[in-house]
Amino acid sequence: MESTALENFLLIATKPDNIPIGAMLVFVGFVFWIAIKQMVKNDRLIKAGKKEKIWDEMIK
Repeated sequence: MESTALENFLLIATKPDNIPIGAMLVFVGFVFWIAIKQMVKNDRLIKAGKKEKIWDEMIK
């Protein structure tokens, strides 16, 4: 019986010493998404001529 690539990946990824690495990848992806979301918001404020409001938005 042959194992599929997904089964091999899950076998390796679910080993106890690899679980923190997977959690870290999820966390980094989440923080990256927040950064991109904020970047787009700031770019829209700059295009609207409200560059001075960026600081106000950051300290909310």
